[in-house]
Amino acid sequence: MRRRTFRGAVAVMALTTAALVGTAGSALACWSPDDRSNPIPDRSHSKCAEGQDKLTQDDVDIDKATGVGQKTLTITKVHDGVTVNRIVVIGGDDGFNEYIPGKKGLSKDAPWKNLKPTLTSHRQETTIDKWFLCGKKVTKPTETVTAPPTKPSKPTETTKPSAPATSETSVSPASTTTAPAAVPAGNESGTGGGLANTGFDNSWLIWVAGLLLVAGGGLLALLKFRRKASE
Repeated sequence: MRRRTFRGAVAVMALTTAALVGTAGSALACWSPDDRSNPIPDRSHSKCAEGQDKLTQDDVDIDKATGVGQKTLTITKVHDGVTVNRIVVIGGDDGFNEYIPGKKGLSKDAPWKNLKPTLTSHRQETTIDKWFLCGKKVTKPTETVTAPPTKPSKPTETTKPSAPATSETSVSPASTTTAPAAVPAGNESGTGGGLANTGFDNSWLIWVAGLLLVAGGGLLALLKFRRKASE
C-alpha cells in the first residue's frame, strides 16, 4: 500500500508540474500574423535601446487610414534628418510586434506597409493600441543667410554755391539832394552882407544904376554921330 501510495503521489506531482509548465509556457507565448516581425511577449512595451532616440508620429508620414484603432500601420515617408532602426506596434493580449528595417523581408527604407500587432490569446487579429519608433534624429543647424557685399556708393557731388538771389525790388542808392544854401539870418531879402535887416530895401538902386549906364552909353553914341556929321 505504501508503495502504491508513493507512486500515485509521484504521478500527481508530475502531472501538476507538467500542467504548471504548460500554463507558464502558454502565458509567455506570443504570436504574430506577420512573418516580417518579431513577436515579443512583453506588455511593458520595451523602450528604445541605449543610444537610440524615441521618435514620434511627427517624424514620419503615415497612411491616414491606418494606425491606432486600425488593424494595420503603413508608414509612407521618413522626414529629413530622421533614421528609423526599430518599429514597435502594440496590440493583442500578451506582447508587441517589433519590426527592424532591412531584416526578415522588411525593406530598409520607407514605405513600410501593413505592419500589424500581435494576436490575442485566442490567436485572433486585433487593432493597434499604440506604436512608436526608435532611431536617430538630427536637427539641421539653422542656416545663416549672408547678405551679398554692398557696392561702395559713389561720392556725392558737392553742390556748387548758387548765385545770391537778387531781390525783385532793386534798391536804388539814396539820391543825394543838394540842400539850398542857408541864407544867413537877417539877409532873407538879399540885401547882402551880414548886416542886420532894418526894413530898408535898396534893390531899386541897382535898377537906377543900370538905367544911368544905358543913358550914358546912348549919350556918347549920339555925340559921336553929331561929330561925324559936322565933319
